[in-house]
Amino acid sequence: MAQQHNQDPVIIVGAGAAGIMAAIFAAGGDRPVVLLERTRDGGRKILISGGGRCNILPSQMDPAQFVTDSSAATLRNILRSWPLAEQIRFFADEVGILLALEPETGKLFPVSNRARDVRDRLLALAVRHRVSVRFGAALTGAAPRKDGGWLVQLEGGETLAASRLVLATGGLSVPTTGSDGTGLDIARGLGHVVHQLYPALTPLTDQPPRYAALAGISPVVTLEAPVGRRRITARGGFLFTHRGYSGPAVLDLSHLAVRSRLEGSTPQVIYVRWTELGPDDWERRLTDRGPGTVANVVREHLPQRLADTLLAEAGIDDRRTLSQLRRDERRRLVDGLTRHPLPWTGDEGYRKAEVTGGGVALGEIDPHTMESRRHPGLFLCGEMLDAFGPIGGYNFLWAWVTGRAAGTGAARRAPPLAG
Repeated sequence: MAQQHNQDPVIIVGAGAAGIMAAIFAAGGDRPVVLLERTRDGGRKILISGGGRCNILPSQMDPAQFVTDSSAATLRNILRSWPLAEQIRFFADEVGILLALEPETGKLFPVSNRARDVRDRLLALAVRHRVSVRFGAALTGAAPRKDGGWLVQLEGGETLAASRLVLATGGLSVPTTGSDGTGLDIARGLGHVVHQLYPALTPLTDQPPRYAALAGISPVVTLEAPVGRRRITARGGFLFTHRGYSGPAVLDLSHLAVRSRLEGSTPQVIYVRWTELGPDDWERRLTDRGPGTVANVVREHLPQRLADTLLAEAGIDDRRTLSQLRRDERRRLVDGLTRHPLPWTGDEGYRKAEVTGGGVALGEIDPHTMESRRHPGLFLCGEMLDAFGPIGGYNFLWAWVTGRAAGTGAARRAPPLAG
């Protein structure tokens, strides 16, 4: 049995961002590497990311921006294992993809602005490293062998032997890309602690939609969510939809709303500051005693339909002049402009979630190699793990970092070839 074990490849399941990266780095060892993917082409989340442009990386990285129910120190150690500058060089020198900064967002995109280039060149690099890629191979189970290897069960009854196994099967978000939670079920079945799963970076809904008439309007806003003694904020694009709200700022705080609903606690309060102007700024503008109307002042800073809606909610006629504005009216309007409670009742769930929150507890893995602390020879990476970052390339960064660590770890742990 040991002789046969020495002939078995490193098997990586999942040809998404983390899985392809794991395959590339696992191929640096002296073992054959097989990459299994349930879809017919792989990397589908890469293809749809960034509106088809693929936001490969952020231009800056702060571990404090990530969310986890696991140890924050472990999270930091993982993220710092492959510095951002080194990742940028890897894409330029090894993958052949130069990155360009989008100054207004701080995001790094391929110069070609083509997500397909990212997916195709990563797969091509894996193949150049002699990774064997099998599409249409859906995982159904995995079990450790007595000799230290693994048995991998595929849909249709096929069983494969592996010297080491890397699971990079993703979470539950955007199921049309092939994410179905199989790897998480397997990890749980093998005794791993899996923190509560939930859709993260997902649009919020409001039923009935109070602001459906504003659909399509997209101001840049600041959102604030009080959580205990902390106030979590997000600044960025905000989009009114026919069902509720989307845009980067909403997505970045949506997990707080989702979790409050799932836990049955008081619904998370979210306040909106519709412009860069704070309360004092608006007070100064609205205490002007000139002949202009209040509506004209507000419309200078906001789209007219949104401005008129906020005026109506404050009970102010759009013909009211600044000199006619009473103190109580001005205070209501300033509150509506700078601390507007966002009405929401639900979310769009995994169907539109960018990532899955929760996952395998980080304490269950070696932060240097991504190897399971419960099962030697099993490595976990990417969205399966309990961590996610905000919009802007942070979740690809997590995939690249953990995929590289898992691939390198699997290559080192694999026994030498027989003979």
